[in-house]
Amino acid sequence: MPCQRSCDETKFHERWQVYLHPLKPLPLPCTQSRMVAKVVDLRSDTVTKPSEAMRAAMAAADVDDDVLGADPTARRFEAEMAALMGKEAALFVPSGTMANLVSVLVHCDVRGSEVILGDASHIHVYENGGISTIGGVHPKTVANNPDGTMDIDKIVAAIRHRGGALLYPTTRLICLENTHANCGGKCLSVEYTDKVGEIAKSHGLKLHIDGARIFNASVALGVPVDRLVKAADSISVCLSKGLGAPVGSVIVGSKAFIDKAKILRKTLGGGMRQIGVLCAAASAAVRDTVGKLEDDHRKAKALAEGLKKIKQFSVDSASVETNMVFFNIMDPRISPDRLCQALEQRSVLAMPASSKSVRFVLHYQISDSDVQYALTCVEKAVEELLKGGTKFEHLTNGATKHSYGH
Repeated sequence: MPCQRSCDETKFHERWQVYLHPLKPLPLPCTQSRMVAKVVDLRSDTVTKPSEAMRAAMAAADVDDDVLGADPTARRFEAEMAALMGKEAALFVPSGTMANLVSVLVHCDVRGSEVILGDASHIHVYENGGISTIGGVHPKTVANNPDGTMDIDKIVAAIRHRGGALLYPTTRLICLENTHANCGGKCLSVEYTDKVGEIAKSHGLKLHIDGARIFNASVALGVPVDRLVKAADSISVCLSKGLGAPVGSVIVGSKAFIDKAKILRKTLGGGMRQIGVLCAAASAAVRDTVGKLEDDHRKAKALAEGLKKIKQFSVDSASVETNMVFFNIMDPRISPDRLCQALEQRSVLAMPASSKSVRFVLHYQISDSDVQYALTCVEKAVEELLKGGTKFEHLTNGATKHSYGH
């Protein structure tokens, strides 16, 4: 069975209204006694604000021109990340999309190369087809299972035989995603990753891991992050998702790989000057936030258990492994769009995941009381929607169309 949020929902993703730029929510209380004092933002873990420690680190950062290789804070942070991930070198880049694009292009440096990746993977679905449009790299998709894996035998079957080079693209790379966002934040085990790494090596291929939330996987599995990615030739690590930094990702790999990645970063417009300001915040995020991820996972589980009690929803709370909660809406009178709009009236922000489901994402700036407040507001929103009397004319959240994938 393929991942339930895979490409069967692509048409919906192209037309649904998402909730990325809300105006100040209306100060409407739920039926609790408290008035809304803050927004409970569950759209993504990308919405966190820099902590005071991050802001202080940014202000105090020792900086220079990084394009010239002279920014001391950037060089120190990159060395720290390389050591943490068990690789030789690292490179700071502006975004996760650029991190994955650069990585794929380093490995697939001949146009017409082919990469094997999941049909519901972020690289394939949500990164503007950059590996094809910019790099001339052909994607060979394999169905993602509900746990984010691809069947090993299907990966092997997707590898092109060298004798067919006259007719077919040349397989050069396999990509995994850990955690797998479209499959509910599922973790890929170290055993599975090692197995895929063995297959890649035996066929003369490289393995890249889109590790946007790799620290969530490490914490949930209880496996040190360097061990979890040992089989990979390169890993992209997002700093601005669960870790809470304001900007950036890092790519890690061998020194030779990073040397090539640095050239591609410049080609793509990612070479920046005094990036020590950003690296200082990222360093504080890694230092302070990794230890809080387990608590995010606990709150996600509590949120799922609460949603499970609402009879109009279907929630598999046992499948919640990290900081994401997906739930299906079983009542045709309630749509994901309208539910999210009703929640916005109560200063709870969320995003539809498909035509029948909604996604909540936890992060370290969501408290236990925020979780309980969100649950109460979901219950009241459902009641109002079933009555059919909720008005949304004052809401602008969702007025623009966009593609999901944060």
